[in-house]
Amino acid sequence: MNKPLRRIAVFCGLLVLALLVRVNWLQYVRADELNANEHNRRVQIERYAHERGNIIVDGDPVTGSVETKGSDFKYKRVWKNGPMWAPVTGYSSQAFDASQLENIEDGILTGNSDQLFFNRTLSLFTGEKKTGGNIVTTLNAAAQKAAFKGLGDKKGAVAALDPQTGAILALVSTPSYDPSVFAGNSLKDAEARQQLLNDKDKPMLNRALRETYPPGSTFKVVTAAAALENGLYTSIDEATRSPLPYRLPQTTGNLENEGSIPCKNASLREALRWSCNTVFGKISDDLGNQKMIDEANKFGFNKEIFTPVRADASVYPKDNRPQNAMAGIGQASNRATPLQMAMVAAAVANDGKLMQPYMVAERQAPSLDPIYTHEKEQLSQPLSGANAQKLQQMMETVVEKGTGQNAKIPGVTVGGKTGTAQHGLNNSEKPYAWFISYAKTDSGSPVAVAVVVEDGQANRDDISGGGLAAPIAQSVMKAVIDSRK
Repeated sequence: MNKPLRRIAVFCGLLVLALLVRVNWLQYVRADELNANEHNRRVQIERYAHERGNIIVDGDPVTGSVETKGSDFKYKRVWKNGPMWAPVTGYSSQAFDASQLENIEDGILTGNSDQLFFNRTLSLFTGEKKTGGNIVTTLNAAAQKAAFKGLGDKKGAVAALDPQTGAILALVSTPSYDPSVFAGNSLKDAEARQQLLNDKDKPMLNRALRETYPPGSTFKVVTAAAALENGLYTSIDEATRSPLPYRLPQTTGNLENEGSIPCKNASLREALRWSCNTVFGKISDDLGNQKMIDEANKFGFNKEIFTPVRADASVYPKDNRPQNAMAGIGQASNRATPLQMAMVAAAVANDGKLMQPYMVAERQAPSLDPIYTHEKEQLSQPLSGANAQKLQQMMETVVEKGTGQNAKIPGVTVGGKTGTAQHGLNNSEKPYAWFISYAKTDSGSPVAVAVVVEDGQANRDDISGGGLAAPIAQSVMKAVIDSRK
């Protein structure tokens, strides 16, 4: 070979080598980066080229897929009773991605997860059309419907758990929204989403997981647990060392009770029954800020909870003596999500064991074969079994002959605690009505519930919790019990 031809051959060989290096660099080294690039429309086209798997409740899908007209995205998401299920599923939009379960479980639902590699490989040989897998939830359809109907046009939230497993049975937030209205990628979808974002009532806010409220008198259950666990009192029927009036420490002001209720030296049982601010404020001060923080932390405060959807951290704060006394009755800087307060009721009902909350029971391949099954997990032990049973007696007294009588269910033992949380400058805003509770049957406690109603109208502490929130909790508990018969 003469010299010019040899040079041309070497040059051509270098060009081929450069092409091979470039191709391998793009296909292997930068593959994930390019696939994730927001401007790579082919990835998005492929994502919506087949039907998405479903989110399942009680064996039935609450989601579906329909063909899109006038778009290169073939399928889009639809929901059955979207506003009721949006706090559970989140949304999946061709234009605005996804949230909550639709986002976290996207790999299974699209069929692109590594867990479905075998199914995708098999479909290459069988010629079957690609479809996504399913997410089987722990939700109880009857409980979800009861919670959604109970809140109605009120602003608020409901969270319900199975105390024995941690399974989330209901998760409702109102006002809600229909994810279907912006599931596509048209101008109409964009306008619908923007309208929701501009709504002053924040329908896209998941109040059950992402809003923290002052828990009001429902937090007295945690304060009572702290008193028992730290040996401040051993009997729930002994007189407490609680004067009336009770002056807040390091101040010249008194902590007031609602009306002329019998709170002087009241026992723990009677103090919870009547919701005595003076008794529980003094308990919090007697224990001190650190012991109160420690007990709150055992119930799940001061850290995010993943269900797998993230729930904001509830907060029991580091604070000075007077503020700690107020935090002990669920006021001051004390804030909690409805899920957190359902966890408090669940731990008491489950003899002191707090289970990790979860809402995904199973992941299924397109063939419906399970590829993941959840195993229950204990999160913590906020109180001993003996003390939990004492607290159960106290909460059952609240429902039997205290402020929580609207939660009674014939033939079922119910424990609960009402609460009305003051907020706003000088408590000028309408109070939040709270109720936390559990139900017990012969086979244990199948359900614990927390309800918060933001727009309570009553002006008496705890009565509005009993009047507005307790009936909703009662309907949710009854729905769970009836569905298991």
